[in-house]
Amino acid sequence: MATPSGLIRALQRGTLGQNMVMDRIFSGIQPTGVPHLGNYLGAIQNWVNLQEECSSVLYSIMDMHSLTMPKDPAVLRQNILDTTAAILACGIDPKKCFFFRQSLHLPLDLPAAQYLQQVIDMVPEHAELAWILGCLTNVPRLLRLPQWKMKRACQNNEGTVGLLTYPVLQAADILLYKSTHVPVGEDQVLHLELAQDIAQHFNKKYGEFFPVPKAILSTTKKIKSLRDPTVKMSKSDPQKLATVNIADSPDEIVLKFRKAVTDFTSEVTYDPASRPGVSNLVSIHAAVTGLSIKEVLHQSAGLDTAHYKIVVAESVIQKFAPIRNEIKKLQEDTSYLIKVLEDGAEKAKELAAPIYQEVRRLVGFQ
Repeated sequence: MATPSGLIRALQRGTLGQNMVMDRIFSGIQPTGVPHLGNYLGAIQNWVNLQEECSSVLYSIMDMHSLTMPKDPAVLRQNILDTTAAILACGIDPKKCFFFRQSLHLPLDLPAAQYLQQVIDMVPEHAELAWILGCLTNVPRLLRLPQWKMKRACQNNEGTVGLLTYPVLQAADILLYKSTHVPVGEDQVLHLELAQDIAQHFNKKYGEFFPVPKAILSTTKKIKSLRDPTVKMSKSDPQKLATVNIADSPDEIVLKFRKAVTDFTSEVTYDPASRPGVSNLVSIHAAVTGLSIKEVLHQSAGLDTAHYKIVVAESVIQKFAPIRNEIKKLQEDTSYLIKVLEDGAEKAKELAAPIYQEVRRLVGFQ
Protein backbone atom coordinates (compact mmCIF):
# COMPACT_ATOMS: atom_id res chain seq x y z
CA MET A 1 0.00 0.00 0.00
CA ALA A 2 1.31 3.44 -0.90
CA THR A 3 2.11 5.97 1.79
CA PRO A 4 -0.42 8.82 2.07
CA SER A 5 1.61 11.23 -0.05
CA GLY A 6 2.45 8.41 -2.45
CA LEU A 7 -1.22 7.56 -2.71
CA ILE A 8 -2.14 11.09 -3.68
CA ARG A 9 0.70 11.29 -6.21
CA ALA A 10 -0.44 8.02 -7.74
CA LEU A 11 -4.00 9.32 -7.99
CA GLN A 12 -2.78 12.51 -9.61
CA ARG A 13 -0.84 10.56 -12.21
CA GLY A 14 -3.75 8.24 -12.90
CA THR A 15 -7.46 8.77 -12.49
CA LEU A 16 -7.44 12.38 -11.42
CA GLY A 17 -4.97 14.03 -13.78
CA GLN A 18 -1.72 15.93 -13.41
CA ASN A 19 -3.03 19.27 -12.13
CA MET A 20 -5.83 18.06 -9.87
CA VAL A 21 -6.59 20.04 -6.73
CA MET A 22 -8.56 18.13 -4.10
CA ASP A 23 -11.11 20.65 -2.91
CA ARG A 24 -13.50 18.37 -1.02
CA ILE A 25 -13.73 14.60 -0.60
CA PHE A 26 -16.90 12.73 0.33
CA SER A 27 -17.37 9.03 1.01
CA GLY A 28 -19.67 6.85 3.06
CA ILE A 29 -20.21 3.36 4.42
CA GLN A 30 -23.40 1.54 5.30
CA PRO A 31 -23.84 0.62 8.98
CA THR A 32 -23.58 -3.16 8.82
CA GLY A 33 -21.72 -3.40 12.14
CA VAL A 34 -17.99 -4.04 12.37
CA PRO A 35 -16.51 -3.89 8.81
CA HIS A 36 -14.76 -6.83 7.19
CA LEU A 37 -11.29 -7.18 5.74
CA GLY A 38 -12.39 -6.09 2.26
CA ASN A 39 -14.04 -2.92 3.63
CA TYR A 40 -10.87 -2.00 5.47
CA LEU A 41 -8.39 -2.64 2.67
CA GLY A 42 -10.60 -1.33 -0.12
CA ALA A 43 -11.97 1.81 1.53
CA ILE A 44 -11.24 2.62 5.17
CA GLN A 45 -7.45 2.43 4.85
CA ASN A 46 -7.66 4.95 2.00
CA TRP A 47 -9.94 7.15 4.10
CA VAL A 48 -7.28 7.36 6.78
CA ASN A 49 -4.65 8.32 4.21
CA LEU A 50 -6.85 10.93 2.55
CA GLN A 51 -7.74 12.70 5.81
CA GLU A 52 -4.00 13.30 6.28
CA GLU A 53 -3.55 14.75 2.81
CA CYS A 54 -6.65 16.83 2.23
CA SER A 55 -8.06 19.83 4.09
CA SER A 56 -11.79 19.18 3.50
CA VAL A 57 -12.93 15.59 3.95
CA LEU A 58 -16.37 14.22 4.86
CA TYR A 59 -17.10 10.61 5.84
CA SER A 60 -20.63 9.47 6.53
CA ILE A 61 -22.44 6.52 8.11
CA MET A 62 -25.08 5.90 5.44
CA ASP A 63 -28.00 4.90 7.63
CA MET A 64 -30.67 6.06 5.16
CA HIS A 65 -29.21 3.78 2.48
CA SER A 66 -29.36 0.83 4.84
CA LEU A 67 -33.17 0.90 4.76
CA THR A 68 -33.16 -0.36 1.16
CA MET A 69 -32.85 -3.81 2.70
CA PRO A 70 -35.19 -4.58 5.64
CA LYS A 71 -33.67 -3.83 9.05
CA ASP A 72 -34.87 -4.29 12.60
CA PRO A 73 -34.71 -0.81 14.21
CA ALA A 74 -32.78 -2.01 17.25
CA VAL A 75 -30.29 -3.87 15.05
CA LEU A 76 -29.82 -0.83 12.82
CA ARG A 77 -29.19 1.41 15.82
CA GLN A 78 -26.58 -0.98 17.23
CA ASN A 79 -24.97 -1.39 13.81
CA ILE A 80 -24.56 2.39 13.58
CA LEU A 81 -22.70 2.43 16.89
CA ASP A 82 -20.55 -0.61 16.04
CA THR A 83 -19.64 0.82 12.63
CA THR A 84 -18.76 4.14 14.25
CA ALA A 85 -16.53 2.42 16.82
CA ALA A 86 -14.77 0.45 14.08
CA ILE A 87 -14.19 3.47 11.83
CA LEU A 88 -12.68 5.43 14.70
CA ALA A 89 -10.57 2.46 15.78
CA CYS A 90 -9.17 2.18 12.25
CA GLY A 91 -7.78 5.70 12.50
CA ILE A 92 -10.44 8.14 11.35
CA ASP A 93 -9.94 11.31 13.37
CA PRO A 94 -13.00 13.60 13.79
CA LYS A 95 -10.58 16.51 14.23
CA LYS A 96 -9.24 15.97 10.72
CA CYS A 97 -12.53 15.30 8.91
CA PHE A 98 -16.29 15.65 9.23
CA PHE A 99 -17.55 12.25 10.45
CA PHE A 100 -21.31 12.04 10.77
CA ARG A 101 -24.48 10.07 10.13
CA GLN A 102 -26.29 10.68 6.87
CA SER A 103 -29.69 11.24 8.50
CA LEU A 104 -28.11 14.04 10.57
CA HIS A 105 -30.99 14.95 12.89
CA LEU A 106 -32.06 11.61 14.34
CA PRO A 107 -30.99 10.92 17.96
CA LEU A 108 -29.64 7.45 18.64
CA ASP A 109 -31.17 7.24 22.11
CA LEU A 110 -34.73 6.85 20.82
CA PRO A 111 -36.63 3.74 21.89
CA ALA A 112 -36.21 1.04 19.25
CA ALA A 113 -39.92 1.05 18.40
CA GLN A 114 -39.74 4.71 17.37
CA TYR A 115 -36.52 4.53 15.37
CA LEU A 116 -37.76 3.38 11.97
CA GLN A 117 -40.79 5.68 12.03
CA GLN A 118 -38.56 8.65 12.84
CA VAL A 119 -36.37 7.83 9.85
CA ILE A 120 -39.43 7.77 7.63
CA ASP A 121 -40.89 11.01 9.03
CA MET A 122 -37.76 13.18 8.94
CA VAL A 123 -36.85 15.36 5.95
CA PRO A 124 -33.17 16.35 6.19
CA GLU A 125 -31.23 17.99 3.38
CA HIS A 126 -29.97 14.68 1.99
CA ALA A 127 -33.50 13.41 1.38
CA GLU A 128 -34.84 16.75 0.11
CA LEU A 129 -32.02 17.16 -2.40
CA ALA A 130 -32.49 13.53 -3.49
CA TRP A 131 -36.10 14.35 -4.39
CA ILE A 132 -35.06 17.36 -6.46
CA LEU A 133 -32.35 15.38 -8.25
CA GLY A 134 -34.71 12.43 -8.73
CA CYS A 135 -36.97 14.73 -10.72
CA LEU A 136 -34.07 15.21 -13.13
CA THR A 137 -33.19 11.50 -13.42
CA ASN A 138 -34.31 9.10 -16.13
CA VAL A 139 -35.98 5.91 -14.81
CA PRO A 140 -34.61 3.61 -17.57
CA ARG A 141 -31.10 4.72 -16.53
CA LEU A 142 -31.76 3.48 -12.98
CA LEU A 143 -33.25 0.22 -14.23
CA ARG A 144 -30.03 -0.55 -16.12
CA LEU A 145 -27.78 -0.29 -13.07
CA PRO A 146 -26.41 -3.74 -12.14
CA GLN A 147 -26.91 -3.24 -8.39
CA TRP A 148 -30.67 -2.80 -8.97
CA LYS A 149 -30.85 -6.07 -10.86
CA MET A 150 -28.74 -7.95 -8.32
CA LYS A 151 -30.42 -6.64 -5.16
CA ARG A 152 -33.89 -6.89 -6.65
CA ALA A 153 -33.23 -10.59 -7.14
CA CYS A 154 -32.50 -10.82 -3.40
CA GLN A 155 -36.00 -9.44 -2.75
CA ASN A 156 -37.76 -12.05 -4.94
CA ASN A 157 -37.88 -9.58 -7.86
CA GLU A 158 -40.05 -7.20 -5.85
CA GLY A 159 -37.53 -4.42 -5.31
CA THR A 160 -38.71 -1.29 -3.53
CA VAL A 161 -38.71 2.28 -4.81
CA GLY A 162 -35.90 3.00 -2.34
CA LEU A 163 -33.81 0.20 -3.81
CA LEU A 164 -34.32 1.62 -7.30
CA THR A 165 -33.61 5.25 -6.42
CA TYR A 166 -30.84 4.96 -3.83
CA PRO A 167 -28.20 5.88 -6.48
CA VAL A 168 -29.98 9.25 -6.71
CA LEU A 169 -29.67 9.59 -2.94
CA GLN A 170 -25.97 8.77 -3.34
CA ALA A 171 -25.71 11.62 -5.83
CA ALA A 172 -27.43 13.93 -3.31
CA ASP A 173 -25.01 12.81 -0.58
CA ILE A 174 -22.09 13.86 -2.77
CA LEU A 175 -23.49 17.05 -4.30
CA LEU A 176 -25.01 18.42 -1.08
CA TYR A 177 -21.48 19.35 0.06
CA LYS A 178 -20.25 20.35 -3.41
CA SER A 179 -17.79 17.45 -3.20
CA THR A 180 -15.16 17.37 -5.91
CA HIS A 181 -13.75 13.85 -5.37
CA VAL A 182 -15.22 10.54 -4.23
CA PRO A 183 -13.25 7.41 -3.24
CA VAL A 184 -15.04 4.49 -4.88
CA GLY A 185 -14.60 0.81 -5.56
CA GLU A 186 -15.03 -0.68 -8.99
CA ASP A 187 -18.61 -1.71 -8.24
CA GLN A 188 -19.62 1.92 -7.52
CA VAL A 189 -18.14 3.55 -10.63
CA LEU A 190 -21.46 3.45 -12.50
CA HIS A 191 -23.20 5.15 -9.58
CA LEU A 192 -20.61 7.92 -9.55
CA GLU A 193 -21.09 8.34 -13.30
CA LEU A 194 -24.79 8.82 -12.59
CA ALA A 195 -23.94 11.49 -10.00
CA GLN A 196 -21.72 13.20 -12.58
CA ASP A 197 -24.51 13.18 -15.15
CA ILE A 198 -27.05 14.49 -12.62
CA ALA A 199 -24.70 17.36 -11.67
CA GLN A 200 -24.24 18.27 -15.33
CA HIS A 201 -27.99 18.06 -15.96
CA PHE A 202 -28.71 20.33 -12.99
CA ASN A 203 -26.06 22.83 -14.11
CA LYS A 204 -27.43 22.90 -17.64
CA LYS A 205 -30.96 23.58 -16.37
CA TYR A 206 -30.24 26.02 -13.53
CA GLY A 207 -26.76 27.38 -14.25
CA GLU A 208 -23.30 26.26 -13.15
CA PHE A 209 -23.59 25.30 -9.50
CA PHE A 210 -22.39 21.79 -8.65
CA PRO A 211 -18.83 20.60 -9.29
CA VAL A 212 -18.78 17.42 -11.38
CA PRO A 213 -17.23 14.95 -8.89
CA LYS A 214 -14.28 12.81 -9.95
CA ALA A 215 -13.45 9.27 -8.85
CA ILE A 216 -10.60 8.25 -6.58
CA LEU A 217 -10.13 4.57 -7.33
CA SER A 218 -8.60 2.37 -4.66
CA THR A 219 -5.10 1.09 -5.41
CA THR A 220 -5.84 -2.14 -3.50
CA LYS A 221 -6.89 -5.24 -5.40
CA LYS A 222 -10.49 -6.22 -4.70
CA ILE A 223 -10.58 -8.68 -1.81
CA LYS A 224 -12.43 -11.89 -2.64
CA SER A 225 -14.38 -14.39 -0.56
CA LEU A 226 -12.18 -16.98 1.14
CA ARG A 227 -14.69 -19.69 0.16
CA ASP A 228 -15.39 -18.55 -3.39
CA PRO A 229 -12.57 -16.42 -4.80
CA THR A 230 -14.62 -15.56 -7.90
CA VAL A 231 -16.83 -13.16 -5.87
CA LYS A 232 -15.94 -10.28 -3.56
CA MET A 233 -15.84 -10.66 0.20
CA SER A 234 -19.20 -9.74 1.72
CA LYS A 235 -20.72 -9.59 5.18
CA SER A 236 -23.96 -11.01 3.75
CA ASP A 237 -22.20 -14.16 2.54
CA PRO A 238 -24.06 -17.12 4.11
CA GLN A 239 -20.80 -19.06 4.47
CA LYS A 240 -19.40 -18.11 7.87
CA LEU A 241 -15.82 -18.91 6.85
CA ALA A 242 -15.90 -16.72 3.74
CA THR A 243 -15.50 -13.33 5.40
CA VAL A 244 -12.91 -12.05 7.89
CA ASN A 245 -14.22 -9.31 10.14
CA ILE A 246 -11.67 -6.88 11.52
CA ALA A 247 -12.77 -7.69 15.08
CA ASP A 248 -12.45 -11.48 14.66
CA SER A 249 -10.37 -13.26 17.28
CA PRO A 250 -6.97 -14.70 16.28
CA ASP A 251 -8.40 -18.23 16.42
CA GLU A 252 -11.26 -17.25 14.11
CA ILE A 253 -8.88 -15.63 11.64
CA VAL A 254 -6.57 -18.66 11.56
CA LEU A 255 -9.53 -21.01 11.03
CA LYS A 256 -10.92 -18.95 8.15
CA PHE A 257 -7.59 -18.79 6.35
CA ARG A 258 -6.87 -22.48 6.94
CA LYS A 259 -10.21 -23.25 5.26
CA ALA A 260 -9.64 -20.79 2.41
CA VAL A 261 -10.23 -22.31 -1.03
CA THR A 262 -7.08 -22.59 -3.14
CA ASP A 263 -6.22 -25.39 -5.63
CA PHE A 264 -4.11 -28.52 -5.99
CA THR A 265 -0.84 -26.71 -6.75
CA SER A 266 1.26 -26.14 -3.64
CA GLU A 267 3.49 -23.30 -4.93
CA VAL A 268 2.60 -19.71 -4.02
CA THR A 269 2.13 -17.71 -7.24
CA TYR A 270 0.08 -14.73 -8.38
CA ASP A 271 -2.20 -15.47 -11.33
CA PRO A 272 -5.76 -14.22 -10.65
CA ALA A 273 -7.17 -15.73 -13.85
CA SER A 274 -6.04 -19.31 -13.33
CA ARG A 275 -5.32 -19.36 -9.56
CA PRO A 276 -7.88 -16.96 -8.00
CA GLY A 277 -7.76 -18.49 -4.51
CA VAL A 278 -4.01 -18.28 -3.98
CA SER A 279 -3.86 -14.92 -5.75
CA ASN A 280 -6.48 -13.57 -3.34
CA LEU A 281 -4.28 -14.63 -0.41
CA VAL A 282 -1.29 -12.89 -2.01
CA SER A 283 -3.35 -9.71 -2.50
CA ILE A 284 -4.44 -9.76 1.15
CA HIS A 285 -0.87 -10.42 2.34
CA ALA A 286 0.48 -7.52 0.28
CA ALA A 287 -2.25 -5.13 1.42
CA VAL A 288 -1.94 -5.77 5.16
CA THR A 289 1.88 -5.66 5.14
CA GLY A 290 2.35 -2.77 2.73
CA LEU A 291 4.56 -4.92 0.51
CA SER A 292 4.26 -5.24 -3.25
CA ILE A 293 3.01 -8.43 -4.87
CA LYS A 294 6.54 -9.10 -6.07
CA GLU A 295 7.98 -8.69 -2.56
CA VAL A 296 5.36 -11.00 -1.08
CA LEU A 297 6.11 -13.71 -3.64
CA HIS A 298 9.85 -13.37 -2.96
CA GLN A 299 9.31 -13.78 0.79
CA SER A 300 7.01 -16.76 0.23
CA ALA A 301 9.32 -18.69 -2.08
CA GLY A 302 9.54 -22.33 -0.99
CA LEU A 303 6.33 -22.29 1.07
CA ASP A 304 3.45 -24.55 0.17
CA THR A 305 -0.06 -23.09 0.21
CA ALA A 306 -0.99 -24.79 3.50
CA HIS A 307 1.86 -23.07 5.34
CA TYR A 308 1.31 -19.86 3.40
CA LYS A 309 -2.27 -19.62 4.65
CA ILE A 310 -0.95 -19.46 8.21
CA VAL A 311 1.57 -16.77 7.24
CA VAL A 312 -1.22 -14.64 5.78
CA ALA A 313 -3.42 -15.26 8.81
CA GLU A 314 -0.65 -14.13 11.16
CA SER A 315 -0.13 -10.97 9.10
CA VAL A 316 -3.84 -10.17 9.32
CA ILE A 317 -3.88 -10.86 13.07
CA GLN A 318 -0.91 -8.54 13.61
CA LYS A 319 -2.52 -5.82 11.51
CA PHE A 320 -5.86 -5.90 13.28
CA ALA A 321 -4.82 -6.63 16.90
CA PRO A 322 -4.63 -2.96 17.99
CA ILE A 323 -7.75 -2.10 15.98
CA ARG A 324 -9.68 -4.98 17.57
CA ASN A 325 -8.68 -3.83 21.07
CA GLU A 326 -9.68 -0.24 20.31
CA ILE A 327 -13.07 -1.34 18.92
CA LYS A 328 -13.85 -3.15 22.18
CA LYS A 329 -12.85 -0.10 24.19
CA LEU A 330 -14.97 2.28 22.12
CA GLN A 331 -18.01 -0.02 22.10
CA GLU A 332 -18.12 0.35 25.87
CA ASP A 333 -18.41 4.14 25.60
CA THR A 334 -21.71 4.66 23.77
CA SER A 335 -22.02 8.27 24.92
CA TYR A 336 -18.70 9.13 23.28
CA LEU A 337 -19.73 7.51 19.98
CA ILE A 338 -23.01 9.42 19.97
CA LYS A 339 -21.21 12.70 20.72
CA VAL A 340 -18.76 12.15 17.84
CA LEU A 341 -21.65 11.64 15.43
CA GLU A 342 -23.64 14.57 16.79
CA ASP A 343 -20.64 16.91 16.59
CA GLY A 344 -19.95 15.74 13.06
CA ALA A 345 -23.59 16.22 12.08
CA GLU A 346 -23.53 19.78 13.39
CA LYS A 347 -20.47 20.62 11.30
CA ALA A 348 -21.88 18.85 8.23
CA LYS A 349 -25.17 20.70 8.53
CA GLU A 350 -23.39 24.05 8.76
CA LEU A 351 -21.69 23.20 5.48
CA ALA A 352 -24.77 21.76 3.75
CA ALA A 353 -27.42 24.30 4.78
CA PRO A 354 -26.31 27.29 2.67
CA ILE A 355 -25.68 25.02 -0.33
CA TYR A 356 -29.13 23.52 -0.07
CA GLN A 357 -30.77 26.91 0.45
CA GLU A 358 -29.21 28.06 -2.81
CA VAL A 359 -30.57 24.92 -4.50
CA ARG A 360 -34.03 25.84 -3.17
CA ARG A 361 -33.66 29.31 -4.65
CA LEU A 362 -32.46 28.00 -7.99
CA VAL A 363 -35.35 25.58 -8.45
CA GLY A 364 -37.93 28.16 -7.34
CA PHE A 365 -38.84 27.05 -3.81
CA GLN A 366 -37.93 30.49 -2.47
